Amino acid sequence: MPHSTNRLAPRTMAFVLAGGRGSRLRELTNDRVKPAVYFGGKNRIVDFALSNALNSGIRKMAIATQYKAHSLIRHIQRGWTFFRAERNEFIDILPASQRYEESTWYRGTADAVAQNIDIIDSYDVDYILILAGDHIYKMDYELMIRQHVETGADVTIGCLTVDRKEAKAFGVMGVDDSDRITSFLEKPADPPAIPGMPNKSLASMGIYVFNWKFLRELLIKDMEDKNSSHDFGNDLIPEIVKNGKAQAHRFTDSCVRPEGGEAYWRDVGTVDAYWKANIDLTDFTPELDLWDRNWPIWTYSENTPPAKFIHDRPDRRGSAVSSMVSGGCIISGTEIRESLLFTHVRTNSYSSLERAVVLPGVEIARHCQLRNVVIDRGVQVPEGLVVGYDAEVDARWFRVSEGGITLITQDMLDRRAEG
Repeated sequence: MPHSTNRLAPRTMAFVLAGGRGSRLRELTNDRVKPAVYFGGKNRIVDFALSNALNSGIRKMAIATQYKAHSLIRHIQRGWTFFRAERNEFIDILPASQRYEESTWYRGTADAVAQNIDIIDSYDVDYILILAGDHIYKMDYELMIRQHVETGADVTIGCLTVDRKEAKAFGVMGVDDSDRITSFLEKPADPPAIPGMPNKSLASMGIYVFNWKFLRELLIKDMEDKNSSHDFGNDLIPEIVKNGKAQAHRFTDSCVRPEGGEAYWRDVGTVDAYWKANIDLTDFTPELDLWDRNWPIWTYSENTPPAKFIHDRPDRRGSAVSSMVSGGCIISGTEIRESLLFTHVRTNSYSSLERAVVLPGVEIARHCQLRNVVIDRGVQVPEGLVVGYDAEVDARWFRVSEGGITLITQDMLDRRAEG
């Protein structure tokens, strides 16, 4: 029986890979997986992939988890439970559960899908969209799925257009004039250029579209290969490029952006990149539009009171300039500039924050001066702390990044107090 709609998203399942730690974020991922890291004042990183899928019309999703997944699972349970099975909508959490061997968790990205073949079969879908859960971007996946079907590809890979010199850090596609992929190279020393664009390359976004029947057979074959690392980028994609048809999909063809705006995609995998992407949101016109009601980023929305600013004396004024301050915050006699504060942050008199990213539940005591910092969730900042003015002093107690951003956690402060 033919489908009643020509849209492809309702016939697609989104499978989000959210098991990686993200160790370059250092202590920010000590207790949570990278997709569960906070972003933008109220979101988690994983909300972007899930919201893109939802806004694209996909109502069948699964999230594969592994490393320290509790924070992520709790967020999904609190913020993403509006799917209704009676409307044929699902969002499944698929922890690594040693389903085939007691000593084996997910062995790679492809294995995370392969170990859940029976669950995917139960969704009764034609297409499967594989997503990384740790990037910040807005994209209409329907357009990518449609290109996949129209070109008759075995796999379609989402690609960024990057400078060739920057492409060395990515998996890079060599393509012909029709964007058919002719080679797939992992972090090559000499990345292939895009035809007609000698200084640009196509880098993989870690987004793949497959026909489910095709991928299902490929996964079963890969599981039986003892020499495989069971990874899409290392094993399955090169095999398809060599023996099948792999197609590149350019992010600029499906990204969601303000009229005249640039295509926005960020890997916030380092402390510097994470800090900058958050602080960039305080710009007069940020590149990432979180205020777009036509393509909202869904999340768990706490029931919080409005932010409150108190005291109005020259030396003791609760104020915020070029900043984002979330609900539940109380700014008491603190000057805040170019900063982003998550929910339930409390600051006290005679303190100042400049270019600070402050995660939920932080309390900052009096007479603190904090500049170019990321403060982890729930930290109690002691009275008189000065950070961001002397990198050598800061590095004795805190994590100072290559770009000069200081990461502050409660454990660091406790060691400082003891020392």
